[in-house]
Amino acid sequence: MAKQSRFLSGKIIDPPAISKGMNITSLIDETFLAYNAGRLRQACQLFATSMLEQDVTIALSLTGALTPAGLARSALIPLIEAGFVDWIVSTGANLYHDTHFGIGCRLHQGSHMWDDTVLRDEAVIRIYDIVFDYDVLLSTDKFFREILSAPEFCREMSTAELHFLCGKYLSEREKALNLESSTLLATAYRCGVPVYTSSPGDSSIGMNIAALALKDKGPRIDVCADVNETASIVLDAKRAGGKSGVLILGGGSPKNFLLQTEPQIQEVLGIKEEGHDYFIQMTDARPDTGGLSGATPSEAVSWGKVDPKALPDTVVCYLDSTIGLPLLAAYALENHGQRKLKRLYDRRAQLLQRLKTEYQSATGSKTGA
Repeated sequence: MAKQSRFLSGKIIDPPAISKGMNITSLIDETFLAYNAGRLRQACQLFATSMLEQDVTIALSLTGALTPAGLARSALIPLIEAGFVDWIVSTGANLYHDTHFGIGCRLHQGSHMWDDTVLRDEAVIRIYDIVFDYDVLLSTDKFFREILSAPEFCREMSTAELHFLCGKYLSEREKALNLESSTLLATAYRCGVPVYTSSPGDSSIGMNIAALALKDKGPRIDVCADVNETASIVLDAKRAGGKSGVLILGGGSPKNFLLQTEPQIQEVLGIKEEGHDYFIQMTDARPDTGGLSGATPSEAVSWGKVDPKALPDTVVCYLDSTIGLPLLAAYALENHGQRKLKRLYDRRAQLLQRLKTEYQSATGSKTGA
């Protein structure tokens, strides 16, 4: 008998019938067998096994209007509280719209077919099929302007410090309104998870900071601190004998800001490093247009962003993250126990000092200084 090709060694496609009571693990492991369902299965398995080892530092990037759809409360907050996310890069918009829930505002299911000129006349805001009263924006703007005017905000700070302080106020507001774990920022504050924004001016939070600046009030964002703090988190993960994993929802600026930590370490600071060790992305962007949102992990290898030896531990799911995230979160929570919180926010000064020390050593050895 002819020898069977090695390409036919994979599991035979013979799924069970989906039945009442089938749990999320069985559904994904046994029926998500090919195409992007297969990639999602691989992502779930990679995340729930290798990436959730205690020595892996996990970064999460958020792009797209995820929080208005309720995905912070349903999926992101449980992941943070379980210790499955150690630091975050998000659009400011996700953090702003997430705040609506923490101050008692309501968002509603609607329709993408509704006439926007009518909605405008009735002071209704639409995000695809989510709608809310215009006053939600005004109330949230007022909340931010009030807290950002407090003396503790009136200084230069990184976006991690900004969001930590915002989370402290939101945590108190949640308690006053009897809202349990309703916002990402309050949860990150309680869990010591630093939250960065790659484009601090590109959101209503940034717009309100700009308004206060006209009165010489409020915070001044130090973007250099953001670049160096995020690089120091990745460097420390590696120097402590661990690994760095990235979970990318969408793409855009948060994806780049998260991944550029390695080029910052290697290319700019001249510190010897190899790249991130695990890479999972959910995106609907194509790679062939040259845009970063669809750029593959193998392309990232050429930049030093991903360790070339880690390519087998990279997965890209070409699907809507509003579908993929809840499934991945449910799978991970069902298959892995809680991890000890790393509380990286509390260690920022220590991590930054390690980065400074290695940078001085690298430049000193090159220049003879």
